Amino acid sequence: MKKLILSMMLLVLANQALADGFTLSSKSVRGRLADEQVFSGFGCTGRNISPDLSWQDAPKGTKSFAVTVYDPDAPTGSGWWHWLIFNIPVSTDHLVKDAGNVRKSLAPKGSVQSVTSFGQTGYGGACPPKGDKPHRYIFTVYALDTPKLELDSQATPALVGFYLNRHALAKASLIAYYSR
Repeated sequence: MKKLILSMMLLVLANQALADGFTLSSKSVRGRLADEQVFSGFGCTGRNISPDLSWQDAPKGTKSFAVTVYDPDAPTGSGWWHWLIFNIPVSTDHLVKDAGNVRKSLAPKGSVQSVTSFGQTGYGGACPPKGDKPHRYIFTVYALDTPKLELDSQATPALVGFYLNRHALAKASLIAYYSR
């Protein structure tokens, strides 16, 4: 029994060591979202352009990536999903600016952008209610242990989240704020 517990502890520590350097960064997300990253609709007048994102030092065994943007402060009881993109090839280490615009086809080949809380695929920028405290927008990249999630563009955020958490080797996040 002691050997089993020791083996499990070593495995957990090894996985932690593998993921320690995994980071997410952006040249255009700096603490507060810019107007170009704000939604265009629902009373918001942004440009709805997804920011550039890049990551490095994914853990050994990574076979694909996924990126999400989530607002836990939305007054819905369950937050608000602004972007879900998965099946990003393991050879990819970044998303270009406006990759969330499905009409432009700037996302990596083979990736899937699924339905957000706006009911649309692709990136949906920030649009908190007027007068609310600043909302947190959590950008997260997931290093996954599978080359492909067997989901399509109509998968709900909850279903995508289930699969991401089931297959995550590691994740890295950055947070930006926005209010109006």
